[in-house]
Amino acid sequence: MSAVPDAHAPALPSGSVIGPALPSGSVIGPALPPGSVIGPALPPGSVIGILGGGQLGRMSALAAARLGYRCHVLTEEADGPAAQVCAAITLGSHADPAVLRRFADAVSVVTFEFENISADGLELLASLRPVRPSAAILRTSQDRILEKRMLEAAGIPVAPWHAVPSRDALDAAADRLGLPMVLKTTRLGYDGRGQAVAHDPQALHAAFDRLAPHPLVAEALVPFAAELSVIVARGLDGTIRTFDAVQNHHRNHILDLTLAPAPVGPERRAAAQSLAARIAAHLDLVGLLGVEMFLDAQGVLLVNEIAPRPHNSGHWTLDACPVSQFEMHIRAVAGLTLPPAVRHSDAVMKNLVGPDDVALWPQIMATDGLLGHLYGKREARPGRKMGHVNRLFARDALPGRFGLADALGVLAAGDPDEGEGSEA
Repeated sequence: MSAVPDAHAPALPSGSVIGPALPSGSVIGPALPPGSVIGPALPPGSVIGILGGGQLGRMSALAAARLGYRCHVLTEEADGPAAQVCAAITLGSHADPAVLRRFADAVSVVTFEFENISADGLELLASLRPVRPSAAILRTSQDRILEKRMLEAAGIPVAPWHAVPSRDALDAAADRLGLPMVLKTTRLGYDGRGQAVAHDPQALHAAFDRLAPHPLVAEALVPFAAELSVIVARGLDGTIRTFDAVQNHHRNHILDLTLAPAPVGPERRAAAQSLAARIAAHLDLVGLLGVEMFLDAQGVLLVNEIAPRPHNSGHWTLDACPVSQFEMHIRAVAGLTLPPAVRHSDAVMKNLVGPDDVALWPQIMATDGLLGHLYGKREARPGRKMGHVNRLFARDALPGRFGLADALGVLAAGDPDEGEGSEA
C-alpha cells in the first residue's frame, strides 16, 4: 500500500478534531441561513446537500461553487474527497433518521453521488426537502430486476435475462438462455464485483452458491463489438440534454479508457443518445443519469444498466465541453436552465487506478497536453480510483484505434477485458 503525497491537503489548525471523536450527525460548517428560499430555482448562495463523500461529490461541489452555490456533504469520512472542498459537512450515516433530519435542516435541495445509500433514508429526506434524482429512481437503479423491468416497460432493448431466486430457477435460466451465461447479484454490484461468467453447469452452480444476496439475475452472454455509455440530464422543465456517446475499455473490470466520441459512426451514436433520452423521460428524471449499453455484433444497442448520478465515463466532459457533466448535474438539481451538451474537442479519458498509476503523477504534470485530476484520497490501494487524466484532440480528429503511445505517452492503457463493470 502506498500513500499519496498530501501536500495538497489544507493545513489544520492546532487542536482540530477529525473522525471518530466527532459524534454522529455533527455538522461542520455554516448552517442554512434563516429564511433561505427553497423553491424551483435556487438563488445564488443556496446550499446543495450531497449524500456521499467521494470523488463524484467532490467534482459536483467544485462545479456548484462556480455557479455560486455552497455544498454540504453527508459522509462518514471527515477528510474524504468531497469533504475537502465543501462548505459544510455532516458526519454520520445516511441511514440514521436523526442525522438525516439535521442534514435536511441545513440544505435547500438534496442529491447523491453514489447508489449504495439508503433509499428509505432518501425518502425521509424527500419529505423534508426536494430530492433530485428521486428516491424511486434510486430504488430502481439499486435492483437489477426492477431496473430491467423498467427498461422493458419503456421499450428499451436489453439482453435476454432471467430472475434467479432459487436453484430451480437457475436451471430454467440455463435452459432458456444457454451457456455461457452471466450471473449477477441484483444489488451492490460495483466495478465487476457481484458477477461471474459460467461456461458450464458446474461453474454455474458454484457461482450461484458464491454470489449473494439472492435473488440473482442471469443474463445471456452478449458477443458485443463495443461498450458504450451516454450521460443524459433532464431539468425541472423537462428539457433533456445528452452528451456524445462514448466507448469504454475496461481493465480488471474497472474502467480504464473512455474515447469521446465513440468511434462507431454518427448514426449509432445518435441512436445511443436517443435511448438514454427515452429512459430519462420515462423515469421523469430530474438530475443526471449514466446509461451503459452494449453494441452487439449485429450493430444492435442493448442497455445494460443505469446510474442516476455523474458517471466515470463522463469525466472527459470536464475538459472537452463548455459545460461538464458535473455542472449539468448541479444545474438540473438547482432547477436552472440546461444548456446544450456539446463538445468543443474530442477526448481520451484515462483512469488513474492504484499506486502504480498515481506514482506517475509527476510525469503526467510534466507532459504537455495531459490534463490531470486527482481526487484527494490519502491511500492509493490496488483497484482504487485515485484520479483521471484527459487528453484533448481537435473535434472529429480522434483516431479510431487508440493505444498507449497515442493516448497518453506515459500511462499503460491495457487491453479491453471480458465483461463490464459498473463505473463510479
